[in-house]
Amino acid sequence: MREKTVCFSGHRPEKLPAQDGDESQLLMMIKSLLYYQIRRSAEEGYTRFITGLARGVDLWAAGYVLELKRDFPGLQLICVKPTDSHGKSFRGEDRYLFDSVLARADEMHCTGSRYTRNCYQTRNRYMVDHAQRLIAVVDDYNSGTGQTISYARKSGLELCVIDVGKLRKKAESEPDKPIIAPLQPDFKF
Repeated sequence: MREKTVCFSGHRPEKLPAQDGDESQLLMMIKSLLYYQIRRSAEEGYTRFITGLARGVDLWAAGYVLELKRDFPGLQLICVKPTDSHGKSFRGEDRYLFDSVLARADEMHCTGSRYTRNCYQTRNRYMVDHAQRLIAVVDDYNSGTGQTISYARKSGLELCVIDVGKLRKKAESEPDKPIIAPLQPDFKF
């Protein structure tokens, strides 16, 4: 069921701009662009959204999909865990969001029973193999997110890449100019 399905990839919070200090505005922009691209996908008729349930971008995206179900009742959230025990070590807000997302998900799949060196890559490939579009937030292309983007490109998915480094540079060079652009294949913010 690849058609009209979106999957997500992105960094954990510690690899993104801080939630306080000078970088907080950049993080708010990233979250806003993530929400914007998910909403835009729903408006374009995408109905299935796959999250890998990692802290940060994956859980934020899942939360946005759940919020959008009010405006788009046909949306489905599919969760894909890399291991049976994934999420058990989450604490605080991360644990609350993880439990809330799982409780409200339409489907849940697990790509491995226990942790292995490749379990996250296996999960990421599963998501790409079941999607038509990837929405990703990346600052480091030498990461699992970077590998997922590369695999999605080779697999022919439509790509919407929110590039944190480019956003940071643009925000520094044009602090008063908003950064919003239409979604298009292989578009990078």
